[in-house]
This record gives sequence, structure tokens and C-alpha cells, in this order.
Amino acid sequence: MAFDCSGFIRFVYARGGIALPRSADEQYNVGKNVSMDSLKPGDLVFFSTYEKGVSHSGIYVGNGSFISATTSRGVAVADLMHGYWREHYVGAKRIL
Repeated sequence: MAFDCSGFIRFVYARGGIALPRSADEQYNVGKNVSMDSLKPGDLVFFSTYEKGVSHSGIYVGNGSFISATTSRGVAVADLMHGYWREHYVGAKRIL
């Protein structure tokens, strides 16, 4: 089974009985805003990668890391606090 970022998030949250919109930009419009220094595991993190606005998303897992999916590389853990992802970070939402 292959996922893109928002499809992966939707699948994970659905397993917990929570319905979310399909696309990353729509997911960014739900939940409560969370500052980067207040992130908790399970919060959704959003990025502007290839177009203006939100175009990628992941699930914060703690210790400065998040998990996300791409159709080309599958599911992977990445560092939120440094490098590429920090530079493209847009914000975070708490759904739970």
C-alpha cells in the first residue's frame, strides 16, 4: 500500500476513529494551532515544499522528529528542527 503525506495521516487518524480531510492544505484548516515549542506526539506538522501554501504534512513523534509519507520513498522519520524541513515549516495543528 502506497501513501502520499495526507493520505498517510488520514489513514492513521482513521484507525483511531478520527475523520480528516484528504489533502494537506485542507488538513491544515482543522484543529487547534500549536507553536513549535509546544508540539506533542500526534500533532500534525505542515510544510510548504513545492508550491505556495501547505503542500506537505506529517505527524510529530517527539524529540524533534516527525513521520511522513511520500509516494516515491514511502514512510520515513525526519528531523523537524534542522535543515530542509525547518526551512519549509509552516505550522502545526493539534487534533487530539
